Amino acid sequence: MVYDYDLHTIADIAPIGAAEFGDRPALGLVGGERVDYRELELQSRRVAADLYRRGVRKGDRVAILSESRPEWGIASLGIARAAAVSVPLLVDFTPTQLREILGHSGAAVVYASPKQRPKLEGIGVAALPIEELSDLATELDRDAAELELPGPAPDDLAAIVYTSGTTGSPKGVMLTHRNYIADALACSAIIVLNPRDVLLSILPLAHAYEYTIGFLIPMMSGAFVQYLDRPPSASALMPALASVRPTIVLSVPLVIEKTYRQAVKPALEKMRAYRNPLLRPILTRLAGAKLYRSFGGRLRFFGVGGAPLDPEVETFLRAVRWPYAIGYGLTETAPIIAASAVGRTAPRAAGPALPGADIRVADERPADDDPSLLVGELQVRGPMVGPGYYLDPERTAESRTPDGYFRTGDLGYRDERGRFFVRGRSKNMILGASGENIYPEEIEAELNRSPHVEEALVYGGADGLVALVHLRPEAVAEALAKVKAGVDQAERVVGELLESIKRETNQRLAAFCRIRKVEHHPDSFQKTPTQKIKRFLYPERAASR
Repeated sequence: MVYDYDLHTIADIAPIGAAEFGDRPALGLVGGERVDYRELELQSRRVAADLYRRGVRKGDRVAILSESRPEWGIASLGIARAAAVSVPLLVDFTPTQLREILGHSGAAVVYASPKQRPKLEGIGVAALPIEELSDLATELDRDAAELELPGPAPDDLAAIVYTSGTTGSPKGVMLTHRNYIADALACSAIIVLNPRDVLLSILPLAHAYEYTIGFLIPMMSGAFVQYLDRPPSASALMPALASVRPTIVLSVPLVIEKTYRQAVKPALEKMRAYRNPLLRPILTRLAGAKLYRSFGGRLRFFGVGGAPLDPEVETFLRAVRWPYAIGYGLTETAPIIAASAVGRTAPRAAGPALPGADIRVADERPADDDPSLLVGELQVRGPMVGPGYYLDPERTAESRTPDGYFRTGDLGYRDERGRFFVRGRSKNMILGASGENIYPEEIEAELNRSPHVEEALVYGGADGLVALVHLRPEAVAEALAKVKAGVDQAERVVGELLESIKRETNQRLAAFCRIRKVEHHPDSFQKTPTQKIKRFLYPERAASR
């Protein structure tokens, strides 16, 4: 079946899959039960009928709060078939953040896993057990047959994706069926799946990257996706790789970087022969072959996206001819807009624009670290670009140029071969290690709630988020008085105060937003005439100390 983003929607994927792939496995847990394509169609149809029976109508919002599992995909397809709008939620969100997001989206129903349901107590939404979706009553088949569910149109809203924890101003990215299907089709420029492909899914389905590339494309292609029922630590991941022997794995840089630094690099450096420049390439290739076997020995596509890949690790991957591909995009673009296929990557390059993605470099200026290089904001338009932010026309307008391009907020350039390189952010957003969107203003607002903090600034450091905190003078004096410490002990007392601020603040933040280090900034921050901190002055200064 050839999909067309002008004709098809996510609601078509299950019926087409059942007709084309029948009893081939579609979804499963590693070492657990499998759902074939006919069952996927049946179960998603029952979900749609059950939602309709519960009063959900076209355009209503239905949230999903669960770890990745087969039922997550069943829920997503069922929501689409009911012409409702899915609201995928990160499991790291706190109860307070969930309350804000669910209130903002207007979702009245949430499919939740057993681990996540306690977070929803007292919020006032119907929490339905996601693990029971594969066992919905057969009587729903009659309801589904009798109901004439209003199928969605390509330009109807498919999802509202909340990319961050919030402090009173939720940011819901709107994506239509056209956006998702267009991006899935555009990705055929870097990967074409088939029914023989097996995927091991290790990333959250609530991320647009995993949902589009790791779910929609496989389901449109007859592939088989298996999920880990636990976080992808080395002790869980390696046995799963040996069992599944995947042909395709999607990852964020953190996974392969940890594998390289904790297993590959130390093993190489222990070898005396590795010090010999003539033997080093041979030993490196042998290490790569061993790593390939540990991934099951069938890998043909290892997708890396969500954050920049460490240059040292990329050098190793290129040296051992690892089948990796690089992608770049944003949630707002469903998500990939530029990518390099396996065997066509270039060091530090995102790659050329995908078909349909019209990317330009605007407002060029010399790069901070290389004045001879001109960089500008990457801006894009195309069928994968979403319509904006839910209930936020001001933020939507700010994200668009007068001629209709989406402002990515990323600085980059295009080389003579048409490849795009990302060199930093023009906005304040920080990319987390696993590709999360982190907004420092939100964390700063939490820090500023502390009675000890005068003002704070957060930036991304080499090992995680760093907060520079200017303490209230009276807070320092009070802390010193409490422990009857003298000037010679002030540094220790301030350190303990900063540690307590970090601990209390992190308790209110989602896991991916938590601060790794809090440093004391003894002076007030320099500010603009409108009293905004001059951010560009401080990460460099902190890094140089």
